[in-house]
Amino acid sequence: MLIPWGRKGEREAGCDEAGRGCLAGPVFAAAVILPKDYTHAELNDSKQLSARKREQLRVEIERDAVAWAVARVDAPEIDAINILQASIKAMNMAVEKLPVRPDFLWIDGNRFHCASDIPYACVVKGDATYMSIAAASILAKTYRDDCMLALDALYPAYQWRKNKGYPTEAHREALRKFGPTEFHRKTFTLIPTQLSIPF
Repeated sequence: MLIPWGRKGEREAGCDEAGRGCLAGPVFAAAVILPKDYTHAELNDSKQLSARKREQLRVEIERDAVAWAVARVDAPEIDAINILQASIKAMNMAVEKLPVRPDFLWIDGNRFHCASDIPYACVVKGDATYMSIAAASILAKTYRDDCMLALDALYPAYQWRKNKGYPTEAHREALRKFGPTEFHRKTFTLIPTQLSIPF
């Protein structure tokens, strides 16, 4: 069972991102404020759940949360500021979009800087520790998956419907054959053996 609440009497938001290790597509982030007495036996790190279970939990999280928000940073900006800064920016954007201001932020991972004066703490493997971070991980993951399904319709050769932009062999084979799209992160090593790749 994940920890439902870390700081008694404060309105907490959990924050997480999805898509940091992908070769293509945006990085998404979510922020979720859950009710103080909220419990859910199936809520867990999104990586430990099936796609069907994530979709089910997304509906429940959006229904039950005090507030939630999702934000994205696209590939050109990821290339401009790097993926770490893009992930942090997306999390800050999600927090700023919350219709209710949190008193405290739980951040998944070990790096963050807050764009506001809201206090925060970073938690390594926080999505497997705090319920609010797990909820955020599910929203970020499902919204990003939906985005990659839409992009797959534009570029089906890269099989984003299956790999969601991650570096599978099929994805890299398509890169070798067709080169990168405008949705690829050009600062990433798209093909491990590349010396250079024409854009």
